[in-house]
Amino acid sequence: MKQKKQILAQQLFNGLLILAVIVLLGFLSVRFKADIDWTAGKRNTLTAASVKQLESMPDPIVFHVFAPSGADTRHAIEADLERYTRVKKNIELDFIDPSASPQKVREFNVNYVGQIVAEYQGRRETLNATTEPAITTALQRLAYGGEQWVVFLEGHGERSTAEPGPTSFSRFAQALKDKGLKVQGLNLVKTPKIPDNTSVLVIASPASKLLEGEAQIVADYVAHGGNVLWLADPDYAPGLEPLAKELGISWQNGYAIFPDYQILGTGHPGFFAAIDYPPNPVTQGLDMVTLFPLVRSLTTAPAGAWKAQPLLQTADSAWLETGDINAGAVQFDDQDIKGPLTIGATLTRDYQPAAAAATPDAKQDAAPEMQAHPQRVALIGDADFLSDAYLDQLGNQQLGLNLVQWLASRDAQLNIDVPKAPDRALYLPGWATLAIAGGFVVLLPLLLLGYGVLRWAVRRRR
Repeated sequence: MKQKKQILAQQLFNGLLILAVIVLLGFLSVRFKADIDWTAGKRNTLTAASVKQLESMPDPIVFHVFAPSGADTRHAIEADLERYTRVKKNIELDFIDPSASPQKVREFNVNYVGQIVAEYQGRRETLNATTEPAITTALQRLAYGGEQWVVFLEGHGERSTAEPGPTSFSRFAQALKDKGLKVQGLNLVKTPKIPDNTSVLVIASPASKLLEGEAQIVADYVAHGGNVLWLADPDYAPGLEPLAKELGISWQNGYAIFPDYQILGTGHPGFFAAIDYPPNPVTQGLDMVTLFPLVRSLTTAPAGAWKAQPLLQTADSAWLETGDINAGAVQFDDQDIKGPLTIGATLTRDYQPAAAAATPDAKQDAAPEMQAHPQRVALIGDADFLSDAYLDQLGNQQLGLNLVQWLASRDAQLNIDVPKAPDRALYLPGWATLAIAGGFVVLLPLLLLGYGVLRWAVRRRR
């Protein structure tokens, strides 16, 4: 009898223990949540670039979703945006029924059911898709208030931003627009002044020399605090002597030669593959190789308050060929310049206008464009790497975006570029397609039919 009571008490205790474990597991499942992404491209998890973008936006973000109550669209959009709400807690999803709120439809300029409007610090961006590249790119545009203009110099055979083509910058210009930057061309003969709202002036390897007055306008723009991206192909004379003098730099004439090109697989001894980078804020965190077709080198001897940093450097085995690179196999000789060569560099200084530096009061009361600010210049001995033909090569686009974002003082946007998922499409050879089609259209129906006939025959025998 006593043994039975002990067994009963033990069973009761075990039951209570199991119940406690179940309650505890239920409590933990409500309080904590674990998500595991098994997709090859991690499509259901935010990339490091998107997380970095969210971290740069401390204020609340609101996604206004225009979809009827109970619609499947709401659930699909909520699932896509959940990746962002898991990372940033002050994201709000505002579901709006278009039929019940026609005023908001007009206010947000909504064109169809399921459209989303993202809002941050009073600024709005319309989303037509809920993929990570679409959402993160829209957040990049929202992150900065005001307009930042990237002005491309025109009229001297520079790379075009309007007409697509292998040598043009049309795709790069579109990539800048996608990041929220404004792009326009400028012909100094037609408009002999660089606009005051210019954030970055791009000089994309002029094929012909600028007029003396134009060159002086550019030099004056830099002397008064302007930011510049200067790309100088080795095929053309760099010109702009007043600007080079203002910066204290010198472009070296010739083509950089890389004897290890066969090992790297670039296909040409004049193609420079940047595998790693010297310490520089532009390339900090950039872990992609960049490719530069036919480059020249430069030297820096910064004048005044300018400080120089190398951006792209070759190995010791490279050299600058000053002769004809098309005259058979090139070899290093006494006229050539031995490596390592500097292919790209950045210059910085703290620019303080004379009016702002006159007195402390004048400095405080000065207009924004007259206040002290960091000034930045980037120089690269090649323009082809940003052309339509080479922009998609390896990390070229990311480096180009980093350059302009850094020059425009958008440091928080560096290296924020969401790659496309590698497993979005399935490509099969012809035989595989025929095998799958034959299996489902012919083989599977025959197997089902055979199974049915076999079952019928077995039952008849019984």
